[in-house]
Amino acid sequence: MRITASAPTRIDLAGGTIDIWPLYLFHPGAQTLNAAISLRAHAWIEPRDDDRVGLVSIDTSREAVIEPGDPLRTDGTLPLLGRLAHHFGARGITLTTRGESPAGAGIAGSSALNIAVCGALNVWTGRLLSFEVLLEVAKDIEAQVINVPTGLQDYRPALYGGVAAVELGPGAVTRVGLDVDPAELQQRLVLCYTGEPRNSGTNNWEITKRHIDGDPHIFDCFERIRDTAAAMRDALVSERWDDVARHLATEWENRKRLAPGVSTPAIDDLIARASAAGAQAAKVCGAGGGGCLVAMAPPASTGAVREALASGGARLLDFTIETDGLRLG
Repeated sequence: MRITASAPTRIDLAGGTIDIWPLYLFHPGAQTLNAAISLRAHAWIEPRDDDRVGLVSIDTSREAVIEPGDPLRTDGTLPLLGRLAHHFGARGITLTTRGESPAGAGIAGSSALNIAVCGALNVWTGRLLSFEVLLEVAKDIEAQVINVPTGLQDYRPALYGGVAAVELGPGAVTRVGLDVDPAELQQRLVLCYTGEPRNSGTNNWEITKRHIDGDPHIFDCFERIRDTAAAMRDALVSERWDDVARHLATEWENRKRLAPGVSTPAIDDLIARASAAGAQAAKVCGAGGGGCLVAMAPPASTGAVREALASGGARLLDFTIETDGLRLG
């Protein structure tokens, strides 16, 4: 018996970081916009001949074995996989993971992997929890591992796929699929890896603390982030692509105002190259500081933008917008 699972990563279009609890509660109408993409995280489970739990991360070349009755692994080897296996009560398995996105890419690779692992363990153990319960498990256990609150948007593209808004309010976080032609959006986007990994958990937590401490500049930044996401959503569903690009550029300006280091000289250079080649807008995915860069351009210009980014040392990432979320087999 073998259980396989995979989940897509995502490109965040607008409204990032405001999805961290409780920030969105202070900005009525908060939402995030994202598109699931075909760079997937994979997990599979195979039986062992004993009661131990084997953990294998192909990407990091790390392995661990948990003995029956052992406490949660806290030695940093594979803490997320260990905690998930413990939560689901798995025994006598080898759990293996692999991601298609670069490490520290800012396209929610860890969240996609988390969802894939939860999906596989859910089937293996016969618990058959709903997607919404799996989401809560993934979110809470990831927070235990990284020791700071997690954002709420990244698990939803991994579970459901598609282009969507995640509406954030008291007592309810709701995913709303957007009526956007995936092909129309996809042909306007270029995705690349800058070569600089980033750690969103630390950056976002510093910003969160400043907001909670009453920093008026941070509050104003999040007001702008909220308003830009609302404007982009309207442009997306109307397929006003020039307006979508304009709001994407505004989103990047909003994000750079949050903290120093969101952009870097290398990122600035790549964005300048993309703009000179015809890009209407570009932004770093995730919290910033490195990772992936997404550029938006008219379809006739995306080839030139790709060449410009590659000539600047970026690694181009081919993708399609993924309409499927979690896949189990």
